[in-house]
Amino acid sequence: MPTVLVIDDNPAVATALETLFALHELDTRVAASPEEGLALLAREPVDLVVQDMNFHADTTSGEEGEALFHAIRARHPDLPVILLTAWTHLESAVDLVKAGAADYLAKPWDDRKLLATVNNLLELSQARRELERRRSGERRRREALARHYDLRGLVFADAASEAALTLACQVARSELPVLITGPNGTGKERYAEIIHANSQVKDGPFVAVNCGALPGELIEAELFGAEAGAYTGANKAREGKFEAADGGTLFLDEIGTLPLAGQVKLLRVLETGRFQRLGSNRERTVKVRVVSATNADLPALIAAGQFREDLYYRLNAIELKLPALAQRPDDILPLARHFLPPGKRLGEGAERALLAHPWPGNVRELRNTLQRAALLARGETIGTADLGLSAPSPAPVHAVTADEPDRATIEAALERAGGVVAQAASELGLSRQALYRRLDRLGLRRG
Repeated sequence: MPTVLVIDDNPAVATALETLFALHELDTRVAASPEEGLALLAREPVDLVVQDMNFHADTTSGEEGEALFHAIRARHPDLPVILLTAWTHLESAVDLVKAGAADYLAKPWDDRKLLATVNNLLELSQARRELERRRSGERRRREALARHYDLRGLVFADAASEAALTLACQVARSELPVLITGPNGTGKERYAEIIHANSQVKDGPFVAVNCGALPGELIEAELFGAEAGAYTGANKAREGKFEAADGGTLFLDEIGTLPLAGQVKLLRVLETGRFQRLGSNRERTVKVRVVSATNADLPALIAAGQFREDLYYRLNAIELKLPALAQRPDDILPLARHFLPPGKRLGEGAERALLAHPWPGNVRELRNTLQRAALLARGETIGTADLGLSAPSPAPVHAVTADEPDRATIEAALERAGGVVAQAASELGLSRQALYRRLDRLGLRRG
């Protein structure tokens, strides 16, 4: 049962509140003075405080209430506090809401409104605690990954990245080929390095080749090697990537660009471990773990006759799908800070702009943006203008519309505001009343 602490020196008020809360299954503690209230808070856990603004009959300044609130805030910064105030204290109450009070209600209060406010704050506090427990669990899992696996310095905080990274580490020790798919700029080569670093051949070479950067006539020579005279300009024998990667991992990036002739030879190597250099009849044998990557739709290429179906299934023993940066928004700010040079920091406006940008170029675009901004910024703080991002695009990440913010946006704003409705409403561009109505429609309030 949630516990509410009432701090009020008027016995009639304290009894009325205690009775009201008890009727609605709220455990209530009562303190008749600020000193008694602070002592009780030091002794036992409380979920919410309802405090008066005035504690002496001969004064109406509200200074005692202000001092009590600041003392509670200093000792229990996450504890929601509702202020009960006479009209003479209204201005002070508004100032305290700006300082972090959850809400204020004028005396005499409306029971229904008070209960709705209390229940809403208790729900938000519970949701915040559950979110913190979940995030603590996520931190522990990330720390466990970093302890048990070589993550090659990968920066991540989003659950989608954690899931992809966990799978990469799990499949690393198998000998099966891995196909990494995802948009350009999502870090496919970094994940290939992680797979190699945690594999049974981690002490062997890691060789990367970009199939899309080579002329079609040179791809076979690049992959399988060539003897002297095998083609014009081949003045001496050369080792191919498969030989260079023997006993280790070969990473084939942009595998969808490999010509059909090269696909046939690649398939044979994957099936037998044997190949011939261009211009040679001698068969060579290698033991190589193959990791490939593509941003192309390979099934569509198969349907168009541009990619061999048997090769696709050979490469795709395990598929690792990397989400676009817009699909893992919790990675944006940690990555942005990682890309900044020492002595530079992000301003609040810049952080909001980064979260609102769709990042079609993914992590690569983010890195380039931050490196450019660090050069353009005149001081240590990077502002919105330094980023050089275009105007807000349709459907940005974490978009907030003034009239109808969604549940996730509201919960995120309330979390950042520590459950303080007034502060969250200000961030969302809403009045307190409008935010309360939205909370009602979303079923986030009781009463």
